[in-house]
Amino acid sequence: MEFTSIGQMLRDTEQAGLPLWENVLLSDCERQGISREESLARMTAMLEVMVQADQSYRPGDRSASGLVGGDGGKMAAYAQAGGTLCGPFLSDVMAGALRMGECNACMKRIVAAPTAGACGVLPAVLLPYRRHFGASEEALVQALYVAAGFGMVIAERASISGAEGGCQAEIGSAAAMAAPALVHLQGGTPEQMANACAMAVKNLLGLVCDPVGGLVEVPCVKRNVIGAMDALSAAQMALAGIESRVPPDQVLDAMAEVGQSLPHTLRETGKGGLAATPFGLEYAPKEP
Repeated sequence: MEFTSIGQMLRDTEQAGLPLWENVLLSDCERQGISREESLARMTAMLEVMVQADQSYRPGDRSASGLVGGDGGKMAAYAQAGGTLCGPFLSDVMAGALRMGECNACMKRIVAAPTAGACGVLPAVLLPYRRHFGASEEALVQALYVAAGFGMVIAERASISGAEGGCQAEIGSAAAMAAPALVHLQGGTPEQMANACAMAVKNLLGLVCDPVGGLVEVPCVKRNVIGAMDALSAAQMALAGIESRVPPDQVLDAMAEVGQSLPHTLRETGKGGLAATPFGLEYAPKEP
């Protein structure tokens, strides 16, 4: 079964009497024609790729353009020195998002979750969560299924493509997947997961896609940090019992409408926003 709305996913989960993550797993098995064991193996492999990418980071690495590299190392060093504004956990999240975004820019192997440009958000909240709160691999795999379920609905109802819907469809979607995953790890309900997803989307609604030089580097890498922090704040609000006043599916419909309304210059063409600043134009592809 494919989920076409958050409401449908929650109703189906309740009727099945299963945890949301397991209902998503069964949906994956049905859609791909694979066994439960095979689905779990694939999701576990994705988690391992995230771990390996994080561990493969080297502060000295630079992207081919020279625009990206080293910031993950700077943030980690700042956090280790102590006295940060955000404390150990949030500093670790920020460093993780930078590391993963830089790994992508440096052509290392990452998990597009849901896209390469937004690859840092999910691992940036999940891997530090394990380090600081002691979550098991099994729990993280379950959280990835939760993220996948909400991502499936976002892709169906709105978009996960920057070229189609702006950066709200990439970083915004990643945050909206990570937020319910965090709610799951904290023992929250499916309704709280849905509210976390909706609030994460609302916080980044209208975010434009304006890559300098057409590269997935500036401002993409640092936006992964904002996506991770958005996910954390949305998850914590939902866990506190705060609800999205606009129903989650209506939030996604608004996301789709906003994305379609963005001018083409703000949808991954590299011709507007930051890409059109004097700095950005220095890196614009030269006309033959």
